[in-house]
Amino acid sequence: MQQALVNLTSYIDALRSIIYIQHFDFQSVDELIMKSKDEQATTEIYEFNPGKGYVDFFSKRQKGDYSLKEMLSFIEDFEVAEAYIVLKDVHPFLDNPEIISLLKDISLRSMHDEKYNVTIFIVSTKLVIPDELEPFITVFDMPSPGINEIEELIGDFALKQDILIDHDVRGSLAVSFKGLTAFEIIQILNLAYQTGGTVAEEDKSLILKEKEQIIKKSGMIEIVNFKETIEDIGGLDHLKEWLEQKALIFKKLDKAIKFGVDIPKGTLIVGMPGCGKSLTAKATARLFEVPLLRLDVGKLLGKYIGESEDNMRRALKISEAVSPCVLWIDEIEKAFAGIGEGGHEVTSRLFGYFLTWLQEKDSTVFVVATANDISKLPPEFLRKGRFDELFYVDFPEGEERKKIFEIHLKKRNKWSKDIDTIQLINKTEGFSGADIESVVRDVIEKAFINGRDGIDTQDIIEVIEDTKSLSQLLKDRIEEMKKAIEKIDIKPASR
Repeated sequence: MQQALVNLTSYIDALRSIIYIQHFDFQSVDELIMKSKDEQATTEIYEFNPGKGYVDFFSKRQKGDYSLKEMLSFIEDFEVAEAYIVLKDVHPFLDNPEIISLLKDISLRSMHDEKYNVTIFIVSTKLVIPDELEPFITVFDMPSPGINEIEELIGDFALKQDILIDHDVRGSLAVSFKGLTAFEIIQILNLAYQTGGTVAEEDKSLILKEKEQIIKKSGMIEIVNFKETIEDIGGLDHLKEWLEQKALIFKKLDKAIKFGVDIPKGTLIVGMPGCGKSLTAKATARLFEVPLLRLDVGKLLGKYIGESEDNMRRALKISEAVSPCVLWIDEIEKAFAGIGEGGHEVTSRLFGYFLTWLQEKDSTVFVVATANDISKLPPEFLRKGRFDELFYVDFPEGEERKKIFEIHLKKRNKWSKDIDTIQLINKTEGFSGADIESVVRDVIEKAFINGRDGIDTQDIIEVIEDTKSLSQLLKDRIEEMKKAIEKIDIKPASR
């Protein structure tokens, strides 16, 4: 929060005339605005909200039944002014030409009149930026409390309730609370205390439920329910070993961070369709023991200026609020295709914002991005530092195909040692994992229709010979994809 105060004060000192703070916890915003006010200065604070009109900033009591237009006109007429104007939930008024004009006049006077120093704070849960005011507005992000601040909140709560919370439990809960506001953290601590009379490690489930509510209310990110585990992946041993190492860090995040370990950023998995990329994203969340969120960039596109960027900002903030989590972006090349080659301006801005977030994030959001055709991804996306590692998934080789057959047959209780896997391997060169699963499904379906109790090697071979693999159906496209992958340094997912 100290860094937030430094940033806000620097904006005010730099004469940023309108500072837009998109946040729901107005009390925290008020405290920050108060701290930014120089104690020696004679700065007056005027507050307006649509419900009461002009109110006292400190007591929140109504001081005058003014409209927003009347209040802004009143302040704009001052000969000399040293003031803050705090406007709360006024976003519905920001399409009014008279309100826009008054805000613009105050901003211009503040910039050019030495005797007139007025900073406008627009505080709202919704971001609305009129074209006419865009040059004057600075969007300020209220940061969530850091780990140390959260531990202090937990400590203060324990002191207030006269309960003992173990030091290791505080650290573990602080990591789970990361991304939530102080208001939300205190609410969950209260709920835990009222439910069990204390705050313990088991209360992580309450935190997770609260975070699921945040996702559901946003409508921007989907929480994915899944049952897949790392054992459901046939092959991809390099990738699985790497993920297992990262999982050790995620399961002991509190201790890892204090030890000095960098928080894992994520991985980009590229390669052939139907070969386990999406399955890996699901298995990663199970391995890490965290929620799996899916982001569809296409859903973020809005029709108003700045709306798409705001949606992206909110979606990433929600993922941070829900962290630790796995954020899965499927077929990411479709979201950002054509960047740098005359692509859509909005898509370019979204891509730029996402890249910056990916490079600079210090949250416990582990990104799993999957892509089929790497040739459509901008080169800067593949630079080191964006992801911890890049992996290439090829069509499974013989031993991997054997494992995939075993996994799908065992899952359906049809595995037998009498099945000749050597024959199956020889017959399925170029088959993807999805092709093999489809073969197993068809074999078992036929056996059921024909009233048989089990299946044998010949049953499977008959279906294989009647199946066209993805490598056959998409031969030309796959050749292009392989050529694009050969041009970059990327680690194979399989041994």
